[in-house]
Amino acid sequence: MKLLSVVGTRPQFVKAAALSPVLGKKHDEILVNTGQHYDYELARAQFDALGLREPEYNLDVGSGTHARQTASMMVILEDAMLKEKPDLVVLYGDTNSTLAGALSASKLGIPLAHVESGPRQHDLRIPEEINRVIADRLSFLRFAPTGHTVENLRNEGITEGVHLTGDVMYDIFLKTRSKIEERSGILDQYGVSHGKYILMTLHRPHNSDNKTALQEVMNGVRASGERVLFPVHPRTLVNLERFEMMAELKRDSNISLVKPVDYLDMVTLMRNARIIVTDSGGVTREAYFCEVPSVSIEEVTPWPEVAEAGWSQVTGADADRIANALENFAPRGPRLPIFGDGDACGKIVDIISSLEDK
Repeated sequence: MKLLSVVGTRPQFVKAAALSPVLGKKHDEILVNTGQHYDYELARAQFDALGLREPEYNLDVGSGTHARQTASMMVILEDAMLKEKPDLVVLYGDTNSTLAGALSASKLGIPLAHVESGPRQHDLRIPEEINRVIADRLSFLRFAPTGHTVENLRNEGITEGVHLTGDVMYDIFLKTRSKIEERSGILDQYGVSHGKYILMTLHRPHNSDNKTALQEVMNGVRASGERVLFPVHPRTLVNLERFEMMAELKRDSNISLVKPVDYLDMVTLMRNARIIVTDSGGVTREAYFCEVPSVSIEEVTPWPEVAEAGWSQVTGADADRIANALENFAPRGPRLPIFGDGDACGKIVDIISSLEDK
């Protein structure tokens, strides 16, 4: 079969690095990078670290409003799909690249496969939630990473084409574990040691673009008094400067702002952190893979499985709740195989391959 896979952001590069090599063994895959993430640290560094092959198409759409960015992607994606005539379009996650791919393919009558189908925050004010819901509605194959995501789809009346495969992010974590163990030099680079620092990520617009929310989060981690390592997303950095928070942060010797790092270095930092503060669903899962507790600064996490297993506490962007969690939260219970057995990619490829027999 001829497949066209759409990526465009750091998490999608990571997921494609897991699935694309396995797909390529049985199918002709065309890889399209929309360029939604274009900074070196968020884009090129991930390709280099994970050995993801060069895409056949680089759309270079860059940043913009949701409408302009998505529309720009759709116009060029439509041209690529008309030229390549794929049998199936493969989408990942919940970004504007996902949405653009879903709309472009469905308008052309090309079947869709959605990798990471079914997470929900039940709040359509969140851009990623809109993208998830639309992609799942339009898809022919829905690859759900957990039992909870299958249940979410069932609650929306979606039962056909749903396959519980496990999480491709767990696949890449296991695949790269030996390389991660060789990256301990990143700890020396930042002057941190195992279990002696908090790792933080923050990039969701409702947190990074909102002065009150951003200040609450920073106050919460500042109150811990512990060393905080903060790889800063470019948009978050712009807003820290726009909201005049940089001078205050520079006075706080316990908070270190650093550039984003590649996947292998990031997982190394996660594995060695005492606890992780994040608004990223991917980081919440990766923390769980690493057996490190996390604090979710979302009001509702798309991955409640991790909180239910006792490995994450949901606080929202509330300084007092964040500070309390950093002081008191500890994992409860063993780490359960919520995200599969590490062969999600194999299962996905087998399901796609079975279409050739029909």
